[in-house]
Amino acid sequence: MTIRNPPAGRAGKVIYWISTIWLASGMLATGILQLSKAKAEGSVAPPGVDGIIQLGYPVYFLTILGVAKILGVAALLIPKFPLLKEWAYAGFFFIMSGAVFSHLALGHSMNEIFPSVLLLVLTVVSWYFRPADRKIILVTQ
Repeated sequence: MTIRNPPAGRAGKVIYWISTIWLASGMLATGILQLSKAKAEGSVAPPGVDGIIQLGYPVYFLTILGVAKILGVAALLIPKFPLLKEWAYAGFFFIMSGAVFSHLALGHSMNEIFPSVLLLVLTVVSWYFRPADRKIILVTQ
């Protein structure tokens, strides 16, 4: 089996930056929304609270997800720290694949599943096309 590298040069960089900016925007927006649930305790439930309860998760899980997403976005966008970026990509992959499978388990429509699928695809595309300076370099002897 041959492992192919992503296209180098301008096309690879464009694909990387477009997918990464979309990914960062989506994760930041949903992370902020998930953290906003704490501010609205006692009032009308903010977006996400009904959904997280319907999926069977506790409301405090929104805080964990929101913090993780915002920290992951920071890790992706700051220069250097390739190991931290790998962890951010892994976290995004686990969060989004968990969301997809949670929605599928409850038989939700594609309209409800699509945002999670989109962020999952953007995570994989951004990870695959990341430049060499954002990858972990394995040293072999």
